Amino acid sequence: MDDIQVFSQWTPNPNAYKFIVSEFLIDQGKVTFNELGECSDIPLVWALMCMESVTQVHLYENVLTVTQDGSKDWGELSESVEAILQQYLPTHDTHVIKEIQKKRPDLSPELQVIDDIIDRTIRPGLQGDGGDVELVDIENHILSIRYEGACGSCPSAMFGTLQAITGILQDEYDSEIEVVVV
Repeated sequence: MDDIQVFSQWTPNPNAYKFIVSEFLIDQGKVTFNELGECSDIPLVWALMCMESVTQVHLYENVLTVTQDGSKDWGELSESVEAILQQYLPTHDTHVIKEIQKKRPDLSPELQVIDDIIDRTIRPGLQGDGGDVELVDIENHILSIRYEGACGSCPSAMFGTLQAITGILQDEYDSEIEVVVV
């Protein structure tokens, strides 16, 4: 593997930082890790989650978003993240995450329609900021979502983004839908 290039970038969330890497971290899709037990078979993610103050690691293609609890300076923390990427990425298996994705349930037909709308309208902006949204459930016109990556603890995700998701889904899917964050 050639020299690994890493470009770091602020996100709208002051507790999340995005790292764009010259190599893929995951073959396809996205995955978020919130606990050490979720990543024990993935040395790269394990090392990141073991860092003091890190609360979440989100992977999407060649983008890594690290979320922290706010107790560390990003200058120091980002240097450590880049060092871990340099150390672990040469032996990182981008396929191992497929096994984690297989364990997650498929979306119902109703959620798939909603996910397609979000893919087209909302998700590109969220992913551009180092985040994403997961559809959890829909029942009685109430859609439950979970923010991932930089969106997870971002103040604007809880208000502006939530209103945008609700408005788009009311226009394009169900005028009575409510969206709640779980």
